[in-house]
Amino acid sequence: MLKFLLICTLAVASRAEVGEEEDVLVLKKSNFEEALKAHPNILVEFYAPWCGHCKALAPEFAKAAGLLKAEGSEVRLGKVDATEETELAQEYGVRGYPTIKFFKGGEKESPKEYSAGRQADDIVAWLKKRTGPAVATLAGVTEAESLIADNEVAVIGFFKDADSEGAKAFEKAAETTDDVPFAMTADDAVFAKFEVSKDSVVLFKKFDEGRNTFDGELTKENLLAFVKANQLPLVIEFTEQTAPKIFGGEIKSHILMFLPKTAKDFQDKMDQFKKAAEGFKGRILFIFIDSDVDDNQRILEFFGLKKEECPAIRLITLEDEMTKYRPESDAITAESIISFCELFIEGKLKPHLMSQDIPEDWDKNPVRVLVGKNFEEVVFDSSKNVFVEFYAPWCGHCKQLTPIWEKLAEKYKDSADIIVAKMDSTANEIEAVKVHSFPTLKFFPAGEERKVIDYNGERTLEGFTKFLESGGKEGGAPAEDEDDLDAESRPTNCILQTKAKKSLFQ
Repeated sequence: MLKFLLICTLAVASRAEVGEEEDVLVLKKSNFEEALKAHPNILVEFYAPWCGHCKALAPEFAKAAGLLKAEGSEVRLGKVDATEETELAQEYGVRGYPTIKFFKGGEKESPKEYSAGRQADDIVAWLKKRTGPAVATLAGVTEAESLIADNEVAVIGFFKDADSEGAKAFEKAAETTDDVPFAMTADDAVFAKFEVSKDSVVLFKKFDEGRNTFDGELTKENLLAFVKANQLPLVIEFTEQTAPKIFGGEIKSHILMFLPKTAKDFQDKMDQFKKAAEGFKGRILFIFIDSDVDDNQRILEFFGLKKEECPAIRLITLEDEMTKYRPESDAITAESIISFCELFIEGKLKPHLMSQDIPEDWDKNPVRVLVGKNFEEVVFDSSKNVFVEFYAPWCGHCKQLTPIWEKLAEKYKDSADIIVAKMDSTANEIEAVKVHSFPTLKFFPAGEERKVIDYNGERTLEGFTKFLESGGKEGGAPAEDEDDLDAESRPTNCILQTKAKKSLFQ
């Protein structure tokens, strides 16, 4: 008997304990499998203690964990210090912080990437969608009121017949929407409470009009377009929490107003901006950026703006290659903004390309200094072979490359046909060259063809020399995968493409 008790005691002791902090499970390599057995559905955040984005997420993550626990949900939230649990982080392909993955049904393999916002309500809504039915059934007024009260945005389908074509289209739309809860009711009291007299779909929200009623043919595509157009405020402030909603949506044309909240005419300009937004719902997203916030300075820099130049309006398209536009007028009125947006939609605007002034001593040192205004003349000189580093002043990789680049330039300073140059790509833009990471190295060989060759070899003096001596043929290594680059090497435009590149939270 004693032997049996001893074996049981040892078995219990050998089970790794799963601790909690603010209702969030503290996970490690030693207790990860045990946690999945005890809690089959876990949303896991892989974080770094020093990461500012992780610190910003922490209270919302804990709040979401508490909400689910209070509801008696079987879904739990957990966190892994990826700087300590390196094996676990490597196993799940963690490349930046925070990385959030959902483990469902106790399965360790192929967890689902979290794809919604960074606020507690977003997290809870996403998890409920992943673990419950796509459409909840509302049996009465109390349930409907609770759904609306508990969510920033909620969509209710009012259908007397759950098997009708409209109801089926509603369910299909719900199945493809992760970040907004969908519910359906056939209850007469609910119809009466919300003054709905026939089959309909209503989006309830805690901002702007408060509710939007769908008007049109009930198809999955039409319903998704309706939700997309109405689920965000007319004007949304850019923050770490709202960034996934802003950049994760299908609206890729964004107009931004840079304005300090402390400005005396802040509310007046915000009212003008919001008035202009009314006519572009579902086509252009209107975003407000507080120009006084330190975390927003990289974005100002990307648009070539300084604090003292705000308020300002800019427009950007977030496609494969981003394009920026600047209005001719600095006036911030509903009329001027509407006119600017209409010209954009009609395709009548020219892209805005930034350029510094040409430095007086741009060609006095071995490394020539290029800006937007002298780029074409120098780089596409048919008698010259020009090797250019596109860099960012704040980029650590660029700083490491500087002494090597200077040695290379020194080596070829007396060459008749080779130029080694650099350009600050945070302050200068070229239509012919798109920069996706820092540093980017490109070679422009002599000739009339205006060829551009990417350098993908080793970043050493020897590697660069071989490349130049071979006329750009001996580049060597394969191109780096941008997804493997750390956040510092990525330009600010990748900060703006939060969902696509995930760099805002890395």
